[in-house]
Amino acid sequence: MIKTIIVDDEKLSLQHLQRKLNDFDNVEVVKAFTNATDVLKEMRRIDFNTAFLDIEMPGLNGLELAEIIHDWNSDIQIVFCTAFRDYAVQAFELHSIDYLLKPLLTDRLQKTITRLERQLTASSNTEAKNKHIDSLLRVKCFGEFVVYEDDSPVKWRTAKARELFAFFIANHQTYIHRDSIIYAIWPDIEYGKAKVQLHTSISYLRKTLKSIGYPDALTFLNESYAMELDKFQCDAIELEQAFHDHTTVNEDNIAFLEYVVDRYKGDYMEQNGYEWALPKVEYYRTLYMQLLQKIIAYYDMKIGTEQKKITYLHRLLQYSPYSEHIIQQLMNCYMDMGNRGKAITIYHTFANNLLEDLGITPDQTTQKLYETAIGLEE
Repeated sequence: MIKTIIVDDEKLSLQHLQRKLNDFDNVEVVKAFTNATDVLKEMRRIDFNTAFLDIEMPGLNGLELAEIIHDWNSDIQIVFCTAFRDYAVQAFELHSIDYLLKPLLTDRLQKTITRLERQLTASSNTEAKNKHIDSLLRVKCFGEFVVYEDDSPVKWRTAKARELFAFFIANHQTYIHRDSIIYAIWPDIEYGKAKVQLHTSISYLRKTLKSIGYPDALTFLNESYAMELDKFQCDAIELEQAFHDHTTVNEDNIAFLEYVVDRYKGDYMEQNGYEWALPKVEYYRTLYMQLLQKIIAYYDMKIGTEQKKITYLHRLLQYSPYSEHIIQQLMNCYMDMGNRGKAITIYHTFANNLLEDLGITPDQTTQKLYETAIGLEE
């Protein structure tokens, strides 16, 4: 079955393509989009194997969107639709399966559907021969460390095998000396016994990795181990890459950055109690907070986005509860929305926390905001 999304900023063209595709019994239009931003928000939550993309679109164009889709899942089949022949070379360089010129002709579209069927069947046969290689491994590090294979939690032989995998994720693609691993994971065990436990856990981990399609992920060199995975997702790695790759926030990347920060469900492996992970906690929390500040600054420049800004300010406040600057921003947002009562409540909660926890009162700027809110409400 061809399960496709279609993307075109021209609604008439979008509806025209959807009608034509609905005429094919083996095609299901999963969702139609009028912009690339909405695709980025939803593509990880919907099931599709094909994308019909218009090329000329504001913001992210179809070629750029195809690159992002393929970076996320290289098995998605791309079909470009455009009124301009000049894009043909670029389109096929992006490994698209076909390139359709508008207006779309039914006979030409039939050839595309046939081509898609053949390609998807070939891919399906390959998966049947080696079902694990293309499975999606998802690693969740924020809050509790959990690993999923195709949405099902991976079953570990022992807790230490699971912790060892977590340790290798934290040091992905880096060789770590055997003794450093022992001191990190078995700090209170006599060295000889700890070495045996390491070898046992390595053996269990190798078997688990092989069962989920990564038979050669662990390597040993110069008394050091390293793990290298491909085709996997990790919320912590995505956060780090997003922070370094996107120095500014704009219309093209805001949806992706919101997706990244939304996955921060708590500090790094905080529910697991791994002492060796503690240095990572502050590192990732700092990245998260700085990324939140960038998103807040982006919405600060937009009209009518106060609620968005408030949402991210509250998240920031969770990790910086005594910040006068955050409280002032929140109070201003609520007053701009005409909700002065909420601004007053925010102030009282903040003032009480400062007094109880630190024995101090809010600074003059925050107090003046409070007085303004009181005056306005009266």
